[in-house]
Amino acid sequence: MLRLFAVAALACNAALLSLAVVRRRGRGSDARGAGVVGARALVGVAALLALGATLGSLYLSEIAHLEPCRWCWFQRIAMYPLALVLIVGWLRRDRGVHLYGLPMCLAGAAMSTWHYLLQHFPDLEGATSCSITSPCAVRYAWEFGFVSIPYMAGSVFVLVGALLILSRHRS
Repeated sequence: MLRLFAVAALACNAALLSLAVVRRRGRGSDARGAGVVGARALVGVAALLALGATLGSLYLSEIAHLEPCRWCWFQRIAMYPLALVLIVGWLRRDRGVHLYGLPMCLAGAAMSTWHYLLQHFPDLEGATSCSITSPCAVRYAWEFGFVSIPYMAGSVFVLVGALLILSRHRS
């Protein structure tokens, strides 16, 4: 299952790259042209991504029995309400949902980046901040030689943030 989650994270990276390329190529064209995805659809996709990440993290702890470390909990603190806020914003057609979602994406991406760095350089934080039973530097997943759980979470935070920024420009 971790391999599937890793592939999903790489798909998020590919989608982000595709968004950047399409956005770059489309600068001179009409943003309301044919085939352009609307703001509401972008928020809906962002909500589904955040919900999928939330369910994935619950799977890892409750079904796969991987105990979340301190930094995993911090990332969950950003992801779980993000999913709820985006779903409610999508259902209510709230054009300002990016105002609520973007800070959570930024915080979550920063925490994921720090956690990923801790997995590479455990001495950055020292032994006092993480528990003995669930150390932050442990890599429960290390797919394709670089994809860990914080990498997966960070990929979702960054893509959701990009979708929210794009939806802001479309509304």
